[in-house]
Amino acid sequence: MKEILEQLEEKRSRARLGGGQKRIDAQHAKGKLTARERLDLLLDEGSFEEWDMFVEHRCTDFGMDQQHVPGDGVVIGYGTINGRLVFVFSQDFTVFGGSLSEAHAEKICKLMDQAMKVGAPVIGLNDSGGARIQEGVASLGGYAEVFQRNVMASGVIPQISMVMGPCAGGAVYSPAITDFIFMVQDSSYMFVTGPDVVKTVTHETVTAEELGGANTHSTKSGVADLAFDNDVDALHKLRRFVNYLPANNREKPPVWPTEDSADRIDMSLDTLVPSDPNKPYDMKELILKVADESEFFELQVSYAKNIITGFIRIEGSTVGVVANQPMVMAGCLDIDASRKAARFIRFCDAFNIPVLTLVDVPGFMPGTSQEYGGIIKHGAKLLYAYAECTVPKVTLITRKAYGGAYDVMASKHLRGDVNLAWPTAEIAVMGPKGAVEIIFRNDIGDQEKIDARTEEYRKKFANPFIAGKRGYIDDVIIPHSTRKRVARSLAMLKNKSIENPWRKHGNIPL
Repeated sequence: MKEILEQLEEKRSRARLGGGQKRIDAQHAKGKLTARERLDLLLDEGSFEEWDMFVEHRCTDFGMDQQHVPGDGVVIGYGTINGRLVFVFSQDFTVFGGSLSEAHAEKICKLMDQAMKVGAPVIGLNDSGGARIQEGVASLGGYAEVFQRNVMASGVIPQISMVMGPCAGGAVYSPAITDFIFMVQDSSYMFVTGPDVVKTVTHETVTAEELGGANTHSTKSGVADLAFDNDVDALHKLRRFVNYLPANNREKPPVWPTEDSADRIDMSLDTLVPSDPNKPYDMKELILKVADESEFFELQVSYAKNIITGFIRIEGSTVGVVANQPMVMAGCLDIDASRKAARFIRFCDAFNIPVLTLVDVPGFMPGTSQEYGGIIKHGAKLLYAYAECTVPKVTLITRKAYGGAYDVMASKHLRGDVNLAWPTAEIAVMGPKGAVEIIFRNDIGDQEKIDARTEEYRKKFANPFIAGKRGYIDDVIIPHSTRKRVARSLAMLKNKSIENPWRKHGNIPL
């Protein structure tokens, strides 16, 4: 017995040491934590239960039979975050550069299978050089096994990827399928082909950071939902983020205690919208004043800034927010904004999270770049997401809701449950000036006539009452009562039940 216990402890010590102290020091020198240090920060103290510590690779080629490290470059297991169950894998860059072997992949697959069985989120802490070249097709097959499980788990359990180091080649496609991708500034990158290949094929000279760094993916490509300053900041924020999510698609989001009254009024909202219809204002101010304790976890902060997405709580329950941002491009919908919002809405719908939509949109962005880029199909993704969505949908129009963009932004016609408007709302096919120039094009030379017609059109149509007459707006509310009215609407809708027609799946315009 004593001998076995000594052997056990020796193996555990080897596994905990990963690739050895020298490589651990190198990891620290780069400003990165080790795989196990990351788990210690992410999970509640003492909650981690590790699996497969003794698993080793089975490769015998290229001298690999002489190189074995218990655990084989990935630490897996389960624990809790603020008392709630999560499954986690953390790749260890100190062991073969975190490269994925057949055994490494089997560990991740085992974890994901169990998470599916019990209905709990999976969090991946990615730090890997990619497929283990020595294993050839076996490692590629391992990746595909992981991809298959990512797809099967999609919409069933939340999947979060925290990219904390390299993630290149085929390795990028597992995070790409997950629900959220977070990255760390200056130490993580993602790309299908690296800078050397890019230079060989396209003759472009680009650094790894420029090609696929955290800044690139959080501002230009939209691949990453957020970029954090360092490992510690990333893991602390991830703990906070998980608090908003349900464990699986059969549960409702968690309810956290709050002392913020649902009936709270905020008189400053009465003057949020400027009297000049062309003057912008910050929609985030409204979001913060509606949210419990003014807390808002915004996603994709630096990408497609003309639309805002993220999570708040109202009466302690998670609510997904989609809002036009008049400060950027006047809140127009373009390709990137449509894709960003559509994906977020579909996540909320999959996981029983109500959606609050705040509307101030003059229309879709015009221009050749948008048309050539496929704004028709991309805009249709947003329309499709709202139309398909069965969770409670509350919509508030603060100012402009023009043209097709009015329809797309969770209108009553797309099964909006409660559609409200402020007195400043303007619901019309287009703005007064554009409308008059089309309707009365024969008077365009007479500025006095055009001005008079524009004012006439504004008085008649630039208000919420025409839509209200038809029941497209349920009520026109005083801005300072917004939180109360939204909270009451969501409380009324909490047991909403609606099902879409049976189908294998729809055919969203991708």
